Amino acid sequence: MTSVLTTIALIIIGVLLFELIIFFHEGGHFLTAKRSGVQVNEFALGMGPKLFSFKRGETTYSLRAFPIGGYCAMEGEDEDSDNPRAFNNAKVWKRMIIIVAGAFMNIVLGLILMFVIVIQNPSYSSTTVSSFPQTSYSANCGLRSGDTITKINNYDIMTAQDIQFAIRVSKCKEVDGSSLSIYKQDCALFLRNLFVEFQNDKKADYTDKQLKKAYSLLTEGTEKINAATDKSTAKNLAVDYSKKIEKAVDSSEHKPFDIEVKKTRPRYQMDVEVVRNGEKVLLKDVQFYTYIAKDKEEPSVALDFYVEPIEKNVGTVLTQTGLQTVSVARMVWSTLVGLVQGKFSIKDISGPVGVASAVTQVASKGLETSFGDAVNNIVYVMMLISVNLGIFNMLPFPALDGGRFLFLLIESIFRKPIPRKVESIVNGAGLMLLLVFSALIALKDIWQLLPFGE
Repeated sequence: MTSVLTTIALIIIGVLLFELIIFFHEGGHFLTAKRSGVQVNEFALGMGPKLFSFKRGETTYSLRAFPIGGYCAMEGEDEDSDNPRAFNNAKVWKRMIIIVAGAFMNIVLGLILMFVIVIQNPSYSSTTVSSFPQTSYSANCGLRSGDTITKINNYDIMTAQDIQFAIRVSKCKEVDGSSLSIYKQDCALFLRNLFVEFQNDKKADYTDKQLKKAYSLLTEGTEKINAATDKSTAKNLAVDYSKKIEKAVDSSEHKPFDIEVKKTRPRYQMDVEVVRNGEKVLLKDVQFYTYIAKDKEEPSVALDFYVEPIEKNVGTVLTQTGLQTVSVARMVWSTLVGLVQGKFSIKDISGPVGVASAVTQVASKGLETSFGDAVNNIVYVMMLISVNLGIFNMLPFPALDGGRFLFLLIESIFRKPIPRKVESIVNGAGLMLLLVFSALIALKDIWQLLPFGE
């Protein structure tokens, strides 16, 4: 019973947050229309039949049955009107402000939701490398402790989430399996596997002191291997430190050094620009930890270094709120550009069904720890949706706010409005395309939810 009530509570929270996104968007149009003297006939949350409504002044405020949208109906918005306070009779600059206000308010809401998330964190992640795990690939490709990452594959890095985004949208490629960097990776992995064998050997019953000593040697050895300038040095270090690790745990068995050389290896490889000792340095072909998960056939990538923390205070809370919101906006924009360029496919896009599934998944994941974590996960997804809606809605496409803004921009340049009939035909065609596209995305989302749809 408790789990059912928890699920119901999370669904209600999700619906309310989604309606909050719509409220802010339509509220942006509403407030600027009122301030501009434009008559608003109805302000509605939800679509479909009215649940209840009331009228105050000239405007009807209503709540409708289906929480999938809302609208701000202005006089003369979609048809000509002789009313001097109609939208079509307002000055063009006022209409432009009214149109962009919805997207602007979505970004504002994104900032508010991001603030809710950021303020709860005890500290923040920087973009400066602090240290590496023993099996770090980037470490033996030239990345160093103290480097501040500024670009990855020409993508500007402002926050730690920019780093993760830039790495995850890169493509895996086959690289030379006989290269020095691959050889050093294998040498470091040889030492790591040797230590793990001792650590997991329950029969030998190694003491904590022995394992700590072995771990210290593992770290020391891999750091030297990462800095090696040739294969011979890397091999000698691996052999030497393997003997030291074996001696640290008093092992009577010796594991011979053995590395399998392959012609190619799958690797996530990219160019990384860093600031090192006050100067910009471009590191070419830096590889990141590449692995194949048990339930997948394609390689995956993982961040293989640690970053320095940023202390939490009033300044850093506000700074991180702004920077992380900007980072999300840039990710959304980069993804849209990537779709046009063919870097992403329809499989990478989700509609309402996919979003609902994602919200369910993140909420379930959060519930594994606490109800609060589940709510925070939902808040984060809603922040993404709000920023996404703000950016997507301003694309210069018919039927979107961006398309209407483009018409107004043309009107302001040529001092003559586009004929209402032409605008209606163009917006109607755009709306049809959006509906078809939305239907395809919905079908794709539903297919992926089916057992055989993966």
